[in-house]
Amino acid sequence: MTAEACAELVERRDPDRWRTAMLAPADKRPGLMALYAFNLEIARAPWVASESMLAEIRLRWWTDAVAEIYADALLRRHEVVAPLADMIRATAPPQTLFDEAIAARLMDAEVRPHADRTSLKRYLDHTSGNLMWLAALHLGAPETAEPMIRDYAKATGIAALLRALPELRAWGREPLPPDTDIAALATDGLAALDRARAAPAPKVAAPAFLAGWMAPLRLQRANARPDAVWSGGLETSEARARASLIFAAMRGRI
Repeated sequence: MTAEACAELVERRDPDRWRTAMLAPADKRPGLMALYAFNLEIARAPWVASESMLAEIRLRWWTDAVAEIYADALLRRHEVVAPLADMIRATAPPQTLFDEAIAARLMDAEVRPHADRTSLKRYLDHTSGNLMWLAALHLGAPETAEPMIRDYAKATGIAALLRALPELRAWGREPLPPDTDIAALATDGLAALDRARAAPAPKVAAPAFLAGWMAPLRLQRANARPDAVWSGGLETSEARARASLIFAAMRGRI
């Protein structure tokens, strides 16, 4: 798959990240699109497999594919692998960020919920957190920006999970730990957002953390009306979403 084809895939299946990736310098966009296409592939794996063992096999394939990229071995014949290899060679991020993200997706194949808040926190950090930090590294963010980026990612991940709850329930999945207080979970996300906003924000990393530009509104709604989460109460109009992105891009923060 070419970088252009990766961009088309992301535009179709992850339009929020596509929009913010388009705010990046032109020479950085192909790497972001490859990274986001990779994320779509590993996020999809548990949902196209009929049982957890098959999901594990699919995800193991990606673990091996990433290892081969880092080993400079012959690339596998997959439409996302070559563009991803270009991104990895240009950026040289830690391989563990990819390995953790892939392993975390195994939880999506499970019908049982996360055992506790610690498990959920680790899942969000290895999925949303690793993805946003990889994007920030690709854009040239300094190592000192990692805590801020991960706080933005935590807020973004919680908001995305809460938004997805109705669909997950329709699929027979209940990811939240037993007796989870949705309002309290949203409060955790808002607290992470406050910490991120209080820290210095490297301008180069803006297209990475702007991907969560809808998180503040969704977290505020979930905090105020937790029951509305189950009826799609975190959705908003396309016009408002675009206006919010423009405002966030002008401020350089979400």
